[in-house]
Amino acid sequence: MQDLQAFFEQTDFNSALYSKRYHPLQWGARIKHAFDGTFDIEEADIILVGCGANSMDYFAQTSNAIRKQLYEMYHWHEGISIVDAGNIRQGITLNDTRAALLTVLEEIHAAGKIAILLGDRHDLTMQQYEVFKKAEITAIATVADMLIDMDDTEELDDRSFLLDMLTSSPNYISHYNHIAFQSYYTQPRMLETLDKLRFDFYRLGKVRENIMEMEPVLRNSNIFSIDMPVVRYGDAPANINGSPNGLSGEEICSLTRYAGMATDLTSLGIYGYDVATDANEMTAKLITQMIWYFVDGLLVRKAEPKLTDREEFVTFNVTFTDNDTMFMKSKRTNRWWMSLPGNVFVPCSYSDYLTASNNEIPERWFREQERLV
Repeated sequence: MQDLQAFFEQTDFNSALYSKRYHPLQWGARIKHAFDGTFDIEEADIILVGCGANSMDYFAQTSNAIRKQLYEMYHWHEGISIVDAGNIRQGITLNDTRAALLTVLEEIHAAGKIAILLGDRHDLTMQQYEVFKKAEITAIATVADMLIDMDDTEELDDRSFLLDMLTSSPNYISHYNHIAFQSYYTQPRMLETLDKLRFDFYRLGKVRENIMEMEPVLRNSNIFSIDMPVVRYGDAPANINGSPNGLSGEEICSLTRYAGMATDLTSLGIYGYDVATDANEMTAKLITQMIWYFVDGLLVRKAEPKLTDREEFVTFNVTFTDNDTMFMKSKRTNRWWMSLPGNVFVPCSYSDYLTASNNEIPERWFREQERLV
């Protein structure tokens, strides 16, 4: 792995934020610092990276507000190592900053580690995707956002980047999921476009109806990107451009836990936070709780056996509408999978099993089958 220190702002690890005396079980005493002379990437599971387009001093205040709350957390996850790399050095142009971030994410991915990206602009999601595009590897991307950022603009920005990510050629998005969009802020034709591409999208009401149904959605994802205004204003007061409706704090933490459980997820991006609009740093506290739950999910990921280890699963053979389908339930985590024609297994939920048992086609099975045709 190349030396990445040149891509980061020089961080004073002896500052008040980093040198505070923490309890031995708090993250402040457990999180390692990437460039303090003792860091070995092989020891890391998760690497925390900050990146912003605002002035470096201002973004440092924003990212450090999150770090301040993060370091107060207690460490319940033995065997999980977190490293704080600091903030990406700001380039002369935004494209320079993006290029530096991409280089860092590529190196983290090549090392087989997980990146947690704290960014101010949601279009930095593109750098999460570019890692796969440059390597010519297909990826499943999932975004949680109250908006669907597919505006047709001349320049790539945080309201248009999805159009480029999902439709540019060559394209390496094998599947896309959009979680918790709000219909009254969404053009119907955008949904028609996503549907024609066989992508999946879940409106806010559907997600809140049963948040557990989002776990299979995230399970095969490689990229997860969150725009913080997806959380309702009452639970995240920094979201002055958000909505009175949205996910609750508990629900967004559930989603990040599911992302941590996802076997192939390599990066989590959390975007759209601004300390200047955050009353009592309450939104910073929520973001750190989201990260805590992501780490909690990572423990589940490490415990999950491979599907080929059939002794670790309970199997159920179900026939619905002349389709013979096997359902598998993990003995360790209680998660479900179902087979498609060709002996392909995809994530599913208990409700999919119940639907099939009633001789009905689970919608998830039907959508997956459409994509195979």
